[in-house]
Amino acid sequence: MAFSLFILFLIIGVIEIYAFQAVKTFTKVKWVRLCYVIISLMSIVFIVYQFTRFDRSVGQTPMFMITVGLMLLVLIPKLLITSVLILEDGLRLIVGSRNYFNNYDKEASFLPERRRFISKVALGIAAVPFLSLIYGMTVGKYNYKVLRHTLFFDDLPDAFDGFKITQISDIHSGSFDNPEKISYAVDLINEQESDLLLFTGDIVNTNATEMHPWIDTFKKIKNHEFGKYSILGNHDYGEYVEWKSEELKNKNFEDIKDLHRQIDFKLLLNENTKLKKGNDEIALVGVENWGVKFKKVGDLNKASENLKKEDFKILMSHDPSHWDAEINTHEKDFHLTLSGHTHGFQFGIEIPGVIKWSPVEYVYKQWAGLYVNMERYLYVNRGFGFHAYPGRVGIMPEITVLELKKRKKVV
Repeated sequence: MAFSLFILFLIIGVIEIYAFQAVKTFTKVKWVRLCYVIISLMSIVFIVYQFTRFDRSVGQTPMFMITVGLMLLVLIPKLLITSVLILEDGLRLIVGSRNYFNNYDKEASFLPERRRFISKVALGIAAVPFLSLIYGMTVGKYNYKVLRHTLFFDDLPDAFDGFKITQISDIHSGSFDNPEKISYAVDLINEQESDLLLFTGDIVNTNATEMHPWIDTFKKIKNHEFGKYSILGNHDYGEYVEWKSEELKNKNFEDIKDLHRQIDFKLLLNENTKLKKGNDEIALVGVENWGVKFKKVGDLNKASENLKKEDFKILMSHDPSHWDAEINTHEKDFHLTLSGHTHGFQFGIEIPGVIKWSPVEYVYKQWAGLYVNMERYLYVNRGFGFHAYPGRVGIMPEITVLELKKRKKVV
């Protein structure tokens, strides 16, 4: 542990030295340099202090989220500055070595001076994530987007042609700090005029009490003709904190499940229900959380009990890693799977038709948006709320509207 801390502080020290070198080269104004040093030192002290105060029995708090945001705001730009200046140092070393061995001016410094232009470039590059992270924490986290997709199926029951589903996921109510913005998002949900509303897990960060200030707001989500259904996500099991007793943990879990009833959602716990329209019906299946990297409490066999392979099925499963691991090879054949969980990392670049990238793609094969395999769909919602980092950059909070259509046969 001591060695790890030593390495950590050594890395931070190197980053701080390089960042200061960029500022020092960029400006000769002493008070600017001094202000930079004071702000950097205060930020580091604050971050270290807050992390030492982190209570595993409480979990994520608003102050913890502020600390994470500040840490990213300080660390990422300085990492970029350090990367640029290390590259410059490599070139300075090459030039200095060449000068030395070719018997150039021996009295000159071995390493050429830093170029002010390079420091300007480094600071300019660093300004991009710095400003983006500030935007993410002030605007991006509540910049809700309604994303619409039309999905075609050969075997969709005729009565459900044009059936509309609104999906939300990853509410993380313990992170909210703006009632007006949440009310706005609820109004957006209601404006979609969908037939069915589905919520795919993570109603809180950890504690059931996090949702209490928001119950009345979410109760304003209007009743949909075919109902409002939900499942649990990984955060709903209280696994990320230390509990004083197993009884308290179990009570919190029961309270979290009851939250769904309080906001008028029907929670599906490894079970299914039939949605009937005219003479046709489709099956809605909800599993508890099942993730490759988390406890596997979801039970597809139990959840799809009494269903036939030919039944049209919509499956709610919080973690998209479930799709490749079990769902695609399951004998019951699920037509549409709805997931969330990844949040799209709350950071990335999305330009429709041009680029879709986030660091989370190196962990999850399916991490945001629509995926197809053998005419079976997976949709991964980017999340309604936010967690840890109190913002969103490039990957905005999402309300999904999916329209199911019967594929017309070509004669």
